[in-house]
Amino acid sequence: MLFSLALFGLLVGMMIGRLNAPEPVRLERVESHGAGLALWFTREPELRAEHFDGAFAMLFKAAGEPRMGRLALGKGPARWRIQKTEEGLLLRVIAARPLRAEWHATAEDGGWRLTISAREE
Repeated sequence: MLFSLALFGLLVGMMIGRLNAPEPVRLERVESHGAGLALWFTREPELRAEHFDGAFAMLFKAAGEPRMGRLALGKGPARWRIQKTEEGLLLRVIAARPLRAEWHATAEDGGWRLTISAREE
């Protein structure tokens, strides 16, 4: 009998915890426009960014589907890819020449939008 009550209490506690837990951040859509990207999330994710000679990488603690495409830069295209990793989603933008990226975030329409602009150095 005591075991039944303990099990019932554990299950009720888990259900209450599940109701109070925040929904994970999710990448809803990606829009490519010229030399930039707009990424739409359900809310603000944690992120880290790094620049390399011909690449830019950004890691988001979020869930979503893998995607890829091209950006039109001045002297030639750059490729971008979003892939799943153990830590979240990894965005990589790669070009054959030095690349620099800037990003700006805004809260819009009940979500969160990250705009990334890439340019050649």
